[in-house]
Amino acid sequence: MDVEILARIQFAFTVAFHYIYPPLSIGLGLLMVIFEALFLRTGNRQYEQLARFYTKIFGLTFGIGVATGIVMEFEFGTNWAVYSRYVGDVFGSALAAEGIFAFAMESGFLGLLLFGWNRVKPWVHFVATLMVLIGSMFSAVWIVVANSWQQTPTGFHVVGEGLNARAEITDFWAMVFNPSSVDRLWHVWNGSFLAGAFLVLSISAYYILKKRHLELSKKAFKIALVVAAVFSLAQAFSGHSSANVVAKHQPAKLAALEGQYEDSDDAGIMIFGWVNQEERKTIGVEIPSMLHILTHKERGRDTILGLNSFPENERPTAINAIFQFYHIMVGIGFTLIGLSLMALYFWWRGRLFEKKWLLVIFVFSALLPQIANQFGWFAAEMGRQPWVVYGLLRTSEALSEAVTAEQVLFSLILFFIVYLFLFLLFIYLLNKKIQHGPEDLAARNYADAPKRSIKGIVS
Repeated sequence: MDVEILARIQFAFTVAFHYIYPPLSIGLGLLMVIFEALFLRTGNRQYEQLARFYTKIFGLTFGIGVATGIVMEFEFGTNWAVYSRYVGDVFGSALAAEGIFAFAMESGFLGLLLFGWNRVKPWVHFVATLMVLIGSMFSAVWIVVANSWQQTPTGFHVVGEGLNARAEITDFWAMVFNPSSVDRLWHVWNGSFLAGAFLVLSISAYYILKKRHLELSKKAFKIALVVAAVFSLAQAFSGHSSANVVAKHQPAKLAALEGQYEDSDDAGIMIFGWVNQEERKTIGVEIPSMLHILTHKERGRDTILGLNSFPENERPTAINAIFQFYHIMVGIGFTLIGLSLMALYFWWRGRLFEKKWLLVIFVFSALLPQIANQFGWFAAEMGRQPWVVYGLLRTSEALSEAVTAEQVLFSLILFFIVYLFLFLLFIYLLNKKIQHGPEDLAARNYADAPKRSIKGIVS
């Protein structure tokens, strides 16, 4: 393999592993806020138990997420020097804003969230939890803004020529609110809320099947189910809106996502299929006219360009992979909607926790949002090729001149070993926390009572 392919694989591997954790942190943060709000509203200590339990899992995901995210910043400088020079002024402002306005807030309140139980008033702890959630969501804002600028760059001009060319911001807010940033941000937030909700659903379903922590788990399941239903439906709308932006600003990517080679005034949508890149055709099950209806509101209004309308060097190469990643993501999205609505129906009928087969599905359902989040990013980033900044800087031109294929391969192998160890450690610690279960606050308070009595007598 040449250095470009290896460098792309290395960055894809590190960012994919890192992206397991931030969505979980955001999603769990929302559930923790809900649990604490219910505790403050009702005084029911079971909601406090749930908040304490999922705070421990949140701390685990946050820690590994931070550690794995730092690596990517170094890769910009080692493997992608030309890219770093080109986008440095744009990314520098976005990442600085992320550090100042988001990460500082998130990490600043994190200590109070993790260690403030019984040390501050409940409403103070709730505010800390809320600030951590807002901070994690704002971290996503600036990362998505930076990445979206690569997809639909605005608010800049290019100075210098050749290897010394770089993009400078001329309008900060035009850069922030570039054509794809808002839609993609809502899509990322919805995916994060779903990752957290389905993890809680998975753990709760496991406890219910094992007949452990039954009352607690049923409460957590119902709350997470409402969150899952709301945001799975919201994700369908945000996905549609994001696809419309792709249709307008990145027509070659749209053609790759749908496996469409020929121009069409009445394009359909493939439910599933296979792209034969040698023969330049896609075989599968299609809904006629639906792509035109979704992107142009009516049939025959505008022509949707196929891949054959773009030069070979200005369109993605791995068409079938992009097609499959995109359609698996969409398929999982509708599966999550179906699961959520089915569970709501059984809840309405009063038979939710009688359906063991449904609970078994929910135990494994935590994997689905993770797969959808990963495949969605794969489709988005691979569909942008051959551009690293769409229409401006090619991926092949963005590499560091000094780095060799052997160096990238060696570091990739080392990253794989370290990340595999981190992943196994994460699974081990997560399983340990799940097996231990939520802390029994009543028992703990009873155990602490003699100590408080003795201390009172001595004093």
